[in-house]
Amino acid sequence: MKVKDCMCKEVVFVKPDCNTEECAKLMCENHIGCIPVCDESKKVVGLVTDRDILLRTVGCGKEIKNTPVSDIMTCNVDCCSPETDVCDAEKVMSQNQIRRLPVIQNGQVVGMLTLGDLAANKQVKTEGIGVTLEKICGCDDKNAE
Repeated sequence: MKVKDCMCKEVVFVKPDCNTEECAKLMCENHIGCIPVCDESKKVVGLVTDRDILLRTVGCGKEIKNTPVSDIMTCNVDCCSPETDVCDAEKVMSQNQIRRLPVIQNGQVVGMLTLGDLAANKQVKTEGIGVTLEKICGCDDKNAE
């Protein structure tokens, strides 16, 4: 199965100069926990999660109305393509302990793949999702001691 078969195709994104408050409002309105940060050509330059907003803005005493997302975003974002095999995308998520992958085609964001997307798709093997989640959470056998 390919990523294109289970990714979310309706992607909301912000530009680097968007303030954190507006980003948070978009996340709330769209019921999403992360949002890609894209330049003018829709190339992903970062990713902001609800956790980033909490820890890197609120937790640091920054004003969300005056803090651009470029100040709190994660750079060097792992991505995949629509043609990536789902198992390979799961490996990227596991190895990098991430729950979401922007999907890129021709240099532009065209979708998002999340653990939730994988879990909701009946064609994806649940064992793989469980292993991926364990590695993301750091709760595999090595860390259980």
